[in-house]
Amino acid sequence: MKAEDLKTKTPDELKKLLLDNKKAQFNQRFQKTNGSLENTSGIRKTRRTIARINTFLNAKPEEKAAAKKPAAPKKAPAKKTAKAKSSDKAA
Repeated sequence: MKAEDLKTKTPDELKKLLLDNKKAQFNQRFQKTNGSLENTSGIRKTRRTIARINTFLNAKPEEKAAAKKPAAPKKAPAKKTAKAKSSDKAA
């Protein structure tokens, strides 16, 4: 599964897809142990798909919103007052 396909999915769909892929990975491990697994590259593909799904599930909502909107300018840090500067020297 490609990243473009995952972008359009809702979190619930991603969770279901994650569960399905974990079940497939579980079955592939047993098949490998028994020697009945024909396509060994499927294990690697499944593992990477699981990682890709987790990446999209763990993406913060702010990052998703920021991708849609341009970033707002940041404020400059507050300057220290004369009183705060003198107390820094004493410490």
